[in-house]
Amino acid sequence: MGDYDNSISVDVPPERLFSYLADVQNLPAYLPRLTSAGPHDGDRVTVTAHIDPEDAPEQDVTSEAWIHVVEEGKSLEWGAPGPHDYRGRLHVEAGDEPGKARLALELHTQKVEGDQVDHGLQEALRGIKAAVERAEH
Repeated sequence: MGDYDNSISVDVPPERLFSYLADVQNLPAYLPRLTSAGPHDGDRVTVTAHIDPEDAPEQDVTSEAWIHVVEEGKSLEWGAPGPHDYRGRLHVEAGDEPGKARLALELHTQKVEGDQVDHGLQEALRGIKAAVERAEH
């Protein structure tokens, strides 16, 4: 089992960051492999990603996930069906300075890949920071 976490400072107000993250259609703007994300049926989301696995040809894959937006506490919780118990949580809070936010990311998966997962978390956090700061200005 693998539990991972990381955080980043974002140069936008916490309310703006949370609002941006709560709109699942923004997912492809900050997760580089995602090409589309469409909400449906309450908390369900259909996502399409472009992948290039080592043992298969480059391809687009579509899957289902769920995302719960938790207004109180400014959190998003998500997960995807499958054999690896893949789920996580984003939490937005006030940053160290007025007008800035702190974004924490937690991930749980049965597929333990250590450095690869840590790299993916950092990539996601940097992608969120860049996308929301770009959208803000």
